[in-house]
Amino acid sequence: MTQAHELEQAILARAERLAGEYRERARRTRDAILREAADKLRLREQREEAIAKALGERTYRQQVQAEELRLQSHLDRVRWNLVRDVEARLAEQMQAHARDETRQLATLTALIATAATEIERDAVIVAANAREQRLLAANWEQVCAALPARTQATLADQAIDTLAGVLVTAADGRIRVDNTFEGRMARLQPQIQHRILERLLPSGFDTGAVFAG
Repeated sequence: MTQAHELEQAILARAERLAGEYRERARRTRDAILREAADKLRLREQREEAIAKALGERTYRQQVQAEELRLQSHLDRVRWNLVRDVEARLAEQMQAHARDETRQLATLTALIATAATEIERDAVIVAANAREQRLLAANWEQVCAALPARTQATLADQAIDTLAGVLVTAADGRIRVDNTFEGRMARLQPQIQHRILERLLPSGFDTGAVFAG
């Protein structure tokens, strides 16, 4: 073998080694690129999945909240209608009570006496609706006997527009106690409505239990 041939073989062998090295380097580079691409793809998929999940959860929460608001609005209307129905029945019962003149006279007398005590004036004026004005006038001595000592009461000339009860005013007009049905209902309405709801809905009427779990 000539020196030239040996040199040629050496060059070829070195070329093969270099080719092998570059091939291995290229393989490692390719694998690294593929791993990086796979990692990026996985991260993007995870990010997109997280975004989709977050959007889905937000959409679900919005739907649940919208349904809760809709149901709460409906329950509020039901509550209000129940309260109004019971209040209407209270007015009917008041009318029935007022038709019993013996019982109503006792009620009116007690209301007048209470109002006169609260006003703390020597003279008061009592007003009622036309029917109860007549009932009071027919039993005025009995009514006056129930008043605090040294209190003089006068029955108003004009009847007032009320379902039942009395409006008691100091003679100087500076103080008055509204013991009409409407006046007492207005003062006691929060308590009355609370009591009605307690009786009608003893376990509550909220949406929380509907969406629990």
